[in-house]
Amino acid sequence: MRPALALFAVLCAGTAVAQIDSTLLVAPSAPDSTAPKLNMDAVYNRPFLTFDKIPVSLGGYVEAKVQHLGTDGVSDGTSFALQRMTLFVASSIHRRIKFLSEIELEEGGKEIAIEFAALDLEFHPLLNLRGGIVMNPIGAFNQNHDGPKWEFNDRPLMAVQMLAATWSNVGFGVHGKRSSGPWTFGYEAYLTNGFDASIIGNGADRTSLPAAKDNAERFTESSNGMPLTNAKVALRHQRFGEIGVSTMGGVYNRFQVDGLVLDKRRRVDVIAIDVNSAIKPWGTNLIGEWAWVMVDVPATYTQQYGSAQHGGFLDIVQPLHTGTILGFADAVLNLAVRGEYLDWNVGTFRETDTRIGDEVWAIVPAISFRPVPGTVLRLNYRHERAVDVLGNPPSVTGGVQFGVSSYF
Repeated sequence: MRPALALFAVLCAGTAVAQIDSTLLVAPSAPDSTAPKLNMDAVYNRPFLTFDKIPVSLGGYVEAKVQHLGTDGVSDGTSFALQRMTLFVASSIHRRIKFLSEIELEEGGKEIAIEFAALDLEFHPLLNLRGGIVMNPIGAFNQNHDGPKWEFNDRPLMAVQMLAATWSNVGFGVHGKRSSGPWTFGYEAYLTNGFDASIIGNGADRTSLPAAKDNAERFTESSNGMPLTNAKVALRHQRFGEIGVSTMGGVYNRFQVDGLVLDKRRRVDVIAIDVNSAIKPWGTNLIGEWAWVMVDVPATYTQQYGSAQHGGFLDIVQPLHTGTILGFADAVLNLAVRGEYLDWNVGTFRETDTRIGDEVWAIVPAISFRPVPGTVLRLNYRHERAVDVLGNPPSVTGGVQFGVSSYF
């Protein structure tokens, strides 16, 4: 069975709740009035430091790692990295008016970005207005991406290299949630600024949605005057877990200037499915996503720019021991594994009808130790195989990573 089909079959069999039980985290500013949590609640479902006489809450998280990786027997040795430090600033202006901002400093402060800065106004549990810089709800990881929630040092390839992890834009929208018995339903819908032509004109020499993150002007104006539409629905059962379906799409090229038509309107569209569940008798947690990207690439471009991409990941996390470990009460020792697959260019060459390569798959076993729910030490081994666009024998990357991530 092809790797993509195998991973998708396992993914659809049922997969995971967030890897930290969100009920263990202090969240004084939940944006809606229903208790059960969905992935869409991740933006507010974080620990904060509060001050009794100051209407502002502060928090954040930090991630650091050391790794020794090599590709085809060649290694650059051991390197250390402060992957990111993220700051949260939140305020409950009113019982039904809330503000939250998320500011991320990556690579030791080399890159600083506002990932989220939005005001929520609740008119009804099923009708909340949100405006500002919003995190586009495509899949689940884009919203529920905090490092301390995961057992792996690196973010999933699909989320980082295909869907532009932590992809956010300026815009407005509505969201809501309602529970009935064991069921919880939630939805989100937004209009925001969108992608630009850099997704097919970039240094990666392939179709790449993440390339649009380099355009900081998307926070001040649209590249073409056409809004990006984004919607998601999610359904959760207390016993069986959560499933979400999301879509995102819009025109990405600048098709006219001052009324002069330069090109037809070319669209980019994304569909994603995220599922999470748990095997209760064993305490096994599973979480996974699969996404499809469709891009209208001009016929004048070479075939290395794919018009279709897909990929996904599946995490399986098995607690080995829960209790007192090294003096920490209620600590957890986990055994985990992640499977990943990503095809940047789905299809065949026109001239030869042979399959286009440009794909990667990886397996990442892990051991993680959680002295408290919001702090994790994780030891990973990464094995990755990547095939170039011509389908030559894969390059093999392998090595060990050790890291720590914690809320503060």
